Amino acid sequence: MQLARVIGTVVASQKYEGLTGIKFLIVQPLTKQQQPVGEPVVAADATAQAGPGELVFIVGSREAAQALPIPFVPVDHAIVGIVDEVAVTHDA
Repeated sequence: MQLARVIGTVVASQKYEGLTGIKFLIVQPLTKQQQPVGEPVVAADATAQAGPGELVFIVGSREAAQALPIPFVPVDHAIVGIVDEVAVTHDA
């Protein structure tokens, strides 16, 4: 799982049959300190509740394909949670 910030939406005029009704969002992966890392990716919203500006958890690969209502659909990333709060502690 990785933190990410929703930075946009995707409109698809055609989708794989198993993805009907699934929202696609553009997310920017983040470090634990919420700094951008890597390039933005498109993620299927398994929560059906994420929106622009929200901090989310994403998964990739096989886990992404299993996170949606119909498992093993062709997706590379999926949003599996919306983050309410982050607390980072540093060991002394």
